Amino acid sequence: MFFIDTLETEGMGNRGYVCGGTETALVVDPPRDIDRVLAAAAVRGVRIAYVAETHVHNDAVSGGLELARVTGSRYLVPAEARVAFPRTPMADGDEVELEPDLKVRAVATPGHTPHHTSYVLADGGHDVAVFTGGSLLIGGVGRPDLVEPALTERLARAQHASAHRLADTLHDDVQVLPTHGFGSFCASSPPTDDAGTIGKERRNNEAFTLGADAFVSHLLAALDDVPAYYARVGALNAAGPAPVDLTAPPVADADGIAARLSAGEWVVDVRSRTLFSEGHVSGSFNVEAEGRPATYLAWLIPDGKPVTLLAASAAQLAAVQRELVRVGIDRPVAAATGDPGSWIRTGEMLRLLPRSDFAALAQARGRGEELVVLDVRRGSERADRHVEGSVHIPIHELHGRMADVPPGVVWVHCATGLRATIGASLLEAAGRDVVTLDDDLEAAESAGLMVAG
Repeated sequence: MFFIDTLETEGMGNRGYVCGGTETALVVDPPRDIDRVLAAAAVRGVRIAYVAETHVHNDAVSGGLELARVTGSRYLVPAEARVAFPRTPMADGDEVELEPDLKVRAVATPGHTPHHTSYVLADGGHDVAVFTGGSLLIGGVGRPDLVEPALTERLARAQHASAHRLADTLHDDVQVLPTHGFGSFCASSPPTDDAGTIGKERRNNEAFTLGADAFVSHLLAALDDVPAYYARVGALNAAGPAPVDLTAPPVADADGIAARLSAGEWVVDVRSRTLFSEGHVSGSFNVEAEGRPATYLAWLIPDGKPVTLLAASAAQLAAVQRELVRVGIDRPVAAATGDPGSWIRTGEMLRLLPRSDFAALAQARGRGEELVVLDVRRGSERADRHVEGSVHIPIHELHGRMADVPPGVVWVHCATGLRATIGASLLEAAGRDVVTLDDDLEAAESAGLMVAG
């Protein structure tokens, strides 16, 4: 008898797993906030005996080292991974026993990284599941370009070979349980489903439906921008992440917020973009809590820049703080919650951020108004279609390319409004007049604004 519990980290697009029997468990690719893992094991009434990493992660800081320390478990790490801490190296074919009839064996599956390793769970001698990390995903594979540009094509070919090795050695009904692929930038493509088996992937995944050359060409052509923080997170994981402190940060009052802004620090308002537009601290940036704040803030903020968080509630602040530690932003220097009127000094006013839609943009253009339309989507998104006459600067490049935005009132758009508000807040803090196009891109098509990429 075995169990497999999924630990989903939606903001990061990742999953970790707790699997085991009646007494002991193995944790695969645990999140950094290990209290979630300990709680899951407690519900099952099992002792965590092993913690396993499929690879040294780039997109999220691992909780594996700390979890192994706290639980006294063996820390299983691919043998060829270059890490600076003690661990149990796992080479191809190595096996550990959870319980007499429950075993886990390592399978070398290079591609996402050179050292990538998958783990097969066997119950009573029968393979039942494979934890594939960033190797074989649901409907795709992990991207091969996160290690070294010179290795990308070689690793893409390794991904194809690794997928076939799994399919050739495992039965069709074996569950495929990846870490990446549910919104993570480590995936080469969005998932086609929420669950998979070897048989389903064999029928639907391009790693099997395309030959090696065609697969590699298609995979390389589909690769998108790599978040800048991946290199920093990878280095943290290789060195061994420190324990995290999720207690509330020091409270920031109006004077403190003003002082931090004057010092050039980042003050980030994580309330919804609607609330931010209705009134915010001048100079603050908006990265809303419901919109993957860890990904976008980590991608945008310079390394080591102090960050102060402004949130609608203590619960919202705690949720964002938990997300940020997963990308190595360990401790906000200060925070404030509640009424934004308390975040400004006497005599100051909250700023408003104008919001509009694509129909109004079409009308403004029809009246001959001089304006700038700024598209902050990624290049792959713009390649399909774009607003005619728009300027393109991806959101992750905008902070360093303010001088490239032409003069005039800037109407900022993305695909839904989330990134547009991030971009508009950056521009407004730099002194530009802005309008957020808080609208779905399909409305731009209806307004006759779109042209083919």
